Amino acid sequence: MTDDLTDVALSGLLPGRATRVRELIADVPDFPSPGILFKDITPLLADAEGLADVVEAFTRLVPAGGVDLVAGMEARGFLFGAPVAHALGVGFLPLRKAGKLPPPTSSVSYDLEYGSASIELRAGTLDPGARVLIIDDVLATGGTAAAAAELVEQCGGVVAGLAFLLELEALHGRDRLTGRNVDTLLRVSTTSGE
Repeated sequence: MTDDLTDVALSGLLPGRATRVRELIADVPDFPSPGILFKDITPLLADAEGLADVVEAFTRLVPAGGVDLVAGMEARGFLFGAPVAHALGVGFLPLRKAGKLPPPTSSVSYDLEYGSASIELRAGTLDPGARVLIIDDVLATGGTAAAAAELVEQCGGVVAGLAFLLELEALHGRDRLTGRNVDTLLRVSTTSGE
């Protein structure tokens, strides 16, 4: 298995800080199944400077015109979205898995490899026309991200952009978000020796 982790939007950090962020993302081979190289962000979350650097880098991805809200996808999108919203001085919207929010809610269903899932937003928490930056930890196949964008728009919001800590390029998730403003802090290009 070979792995290439390249920074895209971390270069604006102080010298050495981007390298430190990359080093804090641990590789876990053969998890959750053989042949998979899992990127564990737990060490990054546990490091105060690394987490602060990532939050700062995310704030630099705000599209021209700014945003009114930051939305985070359950669950790891909450870990970055809430501090980014705080840093920007805007509110935070949790986009939750089905059944986690009290009614009334709006929802969008999307396909998974084996089945389907839904993502929900509490009704009345999004003003019509509000500009929303959607944040998550990983852009993989793009299904969840596309559903999150659809949900924000269904509720009257405007998706100003989507931002991710890691993009798994081999899964081509960006293709499902064509026409949208998509940014990532780090890109992962992984090949397995199959």
